[in-house]
Amino acid sequence: MVSGSTFDRLADAYNKALELEKSGRPDEAAELYRKCLEIDPADTCGASVRLASLGLGDAPDKAPDAYVSTLFDQHAEVFDDILTGDLGYAVPMQLADILGGDPDLHFSRMLDLGCGTGLSGMMLGEICDHATGVDLSEKMIDMADERAVYDALFVNEAVHFLEEWEKARKTEETDDYAPFDLIVATDVLPYIGALEPFFAGVASNTRPGACFAFSAETMDDAAMAGKPWRVTPNQRFAHSADYLKSLLDKSGFSRITSFEPITVRSEQGAPIPGWLVVAWKDQSGL
Repeated sequence: MVSGSTFDRLADAYNKALELEKSGRPDEAAELYRKCLEIDPADTCGASVRLASLGLGDAPDKAPDAYVSTLFDQHAEVFDDILTGDLGYAVPMQLADILGGDPDLHFSRMLDLGCGTGLSGMMLGEICDHATGVDLSEKMIDMADERAVYDALFVNEAVHFLEEWEKARKTEETDDYAPFDLIVATDVLPYIGALEPFFAGVASNTRPGACFAFSAETMDDAAMAGKPWRVTPNQRFAHSADYLKSLLDKSGFSRITSFEPITVRSEQGAPIPGWLVVAWKDQSGL
């Protein structure tokens, strides 16, 4: 947590950098973003992602935890209005249409990674016996708790949670850490670049035949420039279809029943393209 005079210095540098960036002076902005990283190595303001979006710094493998938790803590109370209203976000509803379309489909244990205020939990709760929600933002978890749609809630980063869950399952003599037969990650991948650890964690914590459903942002082929993932101009992460399909196959989710192009959200009035994916783990497991 940044506090006192350090916070004042960080806020001053970051706000000046934003002004320079918006006024078309990226090189000068980059100098101040680098200063932000010197002041605050935890990168609460996401300067590393800003530098990458400008093409003036190496892309981090994911958005910094301190940045993500701060960003969503700040917007928790108005999150639903912003996301579903201003930004036109409807991925949980779209996913519910896909999974809820089969009246015989039912899951015993759902894990909602990046659960936010609980939109996916609300939409999918009727087809699950038990639901666990995880989010890096404590205030988001508080909002999800008020909705009473989860049986268990955790404040944690997604990959770290998956690693801890697998370790606990192997060391604790209890069913509390049983694997899941549905893992949902809506609006999580846009905050992670390199997805190998994430997909490995999902594979390690799912039963044979489990469902993995997620959304991702993307860009056109020219913008992706042949890379598996890139930082977008909106300081999130875009992923190519080939990269996602390759990771699904390597993780044992070879049966893909949905890989639909969608508009994930709007950003400054422009649609952000992406994917809505539903895949199933091989019955033999990994």
